[in-house]
Amino acid sequence: MNIINPATEEIITTIQEDNETSLSLKMERLKKSAKQWAAVPVQTRAEILEKFVSLLKENIEELAAILTSEMGKPLQQSRNEINGAGAKATWLAQHATQYLSEEIMSVSDQMTEKIVHEPLGIICNISAWNYPYNVGVNIFVPALLAGNAVMYKPSEYATLTGIQIGKYLVEAGVPEDVFQVAIGEGEVGRALLDMPFNGYYFTGSYQTGQKIYQQVAKKMVPCVLELGGKDPVYVADDVVDVAGAAAGIADGAFYNNGQSCCSVERIYVQSAIYDVFVEAFVAEVNSWKMGSPTEDGVYITVLSRGAQLEVLENQVADAVAKGAQVLVGGKRVNQKGHYFEPTVLVNVTHEMAVMREESFGPIIGIMRVEHDAEAVALMNDTDYGLTAGVYSASQQRAETMLAQIDAGSGYWNCCDRVSAALPWSGRGHSGFGSTLSEVGLRAFTKPKAYHLRK
Repeated sequence: MNIINPATEEIITTIQEDNETSLSLKMERLKKSAKQWAAVPVQTRAEILEKFVSLLKENIEELAAILTSEMGKPLQQSRNEINGAGAKATWLAQHATQYLSEEIMSVSDQMTEKIVHEPLGIICNISAWNYPYNVGVNIFVPALLAGNAVMYKPSEYATLTGIQIGKYLVEAGVPEDVFQVAIGEGEVGRALLDMPFNGYYFTGSYQTGQKIYQQVAKKMVPCVLELGGKDPVYVADDVVDVAGAAAGIADGAFYNNGQSCCSVERIYVQSAIYDVFVEAFVAEVNSWKMGSPTEDGVYITVLSRGAQLEVLENQVADAVAKGAQVLVGGKRVNQKGHYFEPTVLVNVTHEMAVMREESFGPIIGIMRVEHDAEAVALMNDTDYGLTAGVYSASQQRAETMLAQIDAGSGYWNCCDRVSAALPWSGRGHSGFGSTLSEVGLRAFTKPKAYHLRK
């Protein structure tokens, strides 16, 4: 398998993919080691994962350079991702003992009742390319903390990063037979679905997630899907700092070139401040530097996958044909590498693909609305349900609206944010199940009830 640099379209290296034989050998190693790892005390496992975080920090320049070379995000954003992933992993490790230890529910003269959180066994983690560290630690860190063995398949667009993750987990003290890395493209992922795992955890597109769910359903094991989004933000007329809101939302829409499941993908602005907001938003986008991901100060750079360029072109063409206006960008850059101009569209409607289908790129539509009820109706007019945000001076106004929106996360005066302390979950085509928080730690366990009569 060739590893391609999306900025130069050159081959970085060639690596051997797994096949059925090598995957079976890795599975056997996991089977032999799973029970021994489950017997390691939770606190010891937590200390090992904290050591892993320390190794990420110590080697951040090497790891960031590898991530940027194969995935294409700006070098500083690669550093930011590794640091952010480390912070989440640290929170999970520091709270593992609290949420994974046995719980005494009641004690009487005759009976003690308790819950024990047992590991699932061997889990399969099919991961994503857009945030391989941030997305990865949501799964393999709590899985390991809970005492599971892990088969980790990085995306083919983040393979070298996946290998480094495995390297530093082992160096931190995770037994090599407890964490195995499966290397390859779609065929390898499909082969994993036929293997006898005790749980499947996938991050990626709705289409692929649906296929995985359908295939593994007959196994009657947990299947958690973290899928895409078409995340909306509403800007109400009482916002105090319109320019500040515009800058924050622009960052939420275009950070990592918009290649995030929780990127802002549609914006609704109340009519009274619409023109001021659009002007400030466009000024913010025009202030960014575009270029090679290794250049200092670059904010917009290459897309990881060249095929996405056509998706974005089609969305722009569809919108313009239906009456939209392009204020910024609108086309791919005519040079080597997967570059697409940051694009801002106005006069958009829900008849256009850009307001209904996931873009996963540096493109956004801004739509004028008259009142809160119209905004809520439009924000709910989607098959997805990952995040939704409201910008307003009033917390009560924002929470009233967010309570009516069917999404896993609600934001007031912020967007595109993930916290290790809060569950990360989707609705509809954005998937189901949760990672992060105590919910995410326990997602990798099976509870056992003990009724102990004296």
